[in-house]
Amino acid sequence: MTVTVSATLAVNEALEAKRRQGVRVLPLGFGEAGLPVHPVMRDQLTAGNGANAYGPVAGSTDLREAAAGYWSRRGLPTDPDTVIAGPGSKPLLYSLLLEIGGDTAIAAPSWVSYAAQSRLAGQRPVMVPTATGQGGVPQPDLLHAAVTAAREQGRTVNAVVVTVPDNPTGTVAEAETVRRLAEVARELDLLVISDEIYRDLVHVDARGADRAVVHSPAEYAPERTVISTGLSKNLALGGWRIGVLRLPDSEIGRRLRGGLLGVASEIWSSPAAPVQQAAAHAFTEPAELRDHIDRSRRLHGIVASAVAGVFSRAGAAVAAPSAAFYLYPDFEPVRERLATLHGVTTGPELTGLLLERYGMGVLPAVEFGESPAALRMRVATSLLYGDTEDKRYAALSAEDPLALPWIRAHLDRLTEVLGSLLAEAPSTVIPAPKTVAQPVH
Repeated sequence: MTVTVSATLAVNEALEAKRRQGVRVLPLGFGEAGLPVHPVMRDQLTAGNGANAYGPVAGSTDLREAAAGYWSRRGLPTDPDTVIAGPGSKPLLYSLLLEIGGDTAIAAPSWVSYAAQSRLAGQRPVMVPTATGQGGVPQPDLLHAAVTAAREQGRTVNAVVVTVPDNPTGTVAEAETVRRLAEVARELDLLVISDEIYRDLVHVDARGADRAVVHSPAEYAPERTVISTGLSKNLALGGWRIGVLRLPDSEIGRRLRGGLLGVASEIWSSPAAPVQQAAAHAFTEPAELRDHIDRSRRLHGIVASAVAGVFSRAGAAVAAPSAAFYLYPDFEPVRERLATLHGVTTGPELTGLLLERYGMGVLPAVEFGESPAALRMRVATSLLYGDTEDKRYAALSAEDPLALPWIRAHLDRLTEVLGSLLAEAPSTVIPAPKTVAQPVH
């Protein structure tokens, strides 16, 4: 089959081409955490630079024990023997799909790579809609109906993928939604693959309290839930390529472990040893890294909420983001206006117009498993924090990051772009959001 470049990577390359042409860009398409590496992690990586042996396929003992402790502190007691490490969560998820076989049910919308990897593995993904504000978890009743219908057609459906918290919507599914999903999975004998890489990035309110509570399907169906996580989002270590899987401590998990280690041994042999050593330290969650993550999620929440406000004032419908650095505005309320002013009737037409005319990079809903007709888009806010390390550190420590000149300039530009997009006259603009001071934690 023909494989194209991932949409998130492609939009990043398109924006870079615009920059080279001298175009002022709004980098809202790429899901990178956009923050500097903590000095402790730099030191840990340097300390491990002499490690050059392959090591165990499942990952080092230190890393697996540290990851087990990470999950245990979140109410999910974990045996280190059920942990497998890999060079990022992406190859781990793909290897899991290869090992499970059959087709996979996937939330719509959901991260672009789930369906793409499913097709690469020779599957036909079963796309199941999510409910507003319950992103990442297919509606349980619709999941039951979709899987049952697929099986009646002779298809084999063995798994369902969920994401808590969610990319692309930035929302966190409620406990009841996750519980019902787990019940359906047990009734239909589905393996649950729970991508929880954004778990540590729940936003905080002005008092420092979490805006949402993350519930893993492993709380309700522990015997059949595989959890995936890594350090690319909470510690902004995407380029280090390290991820871990937590397999269920059950017969299902034991079967999976043997197959996954076989796949891993033929593809990557073992994760990079120096990175494993640094990751083992990170998963023990020392105080300085916990503080760094707390500052990160505070920053993500403030900026994502401000960007959501700009879209809302422009006429788009948008669920309030409560985790990570994404939002998923819907321009359906202004569909007629977009058609009249620009001849835009599909999501790709809308995002293409924003890119070509305004240098604004966002991804259409079709890339996340929805219809091309949908006027929704995934907006990533984390590259607004600055294009240098100094600016990003300043954003992390600022009492009011919205007052920083470079973040304010991005928000003003977004206000200007959406005002121009939807205005009869180019001079019409949307009021810019006010800066709101937030306590530093």
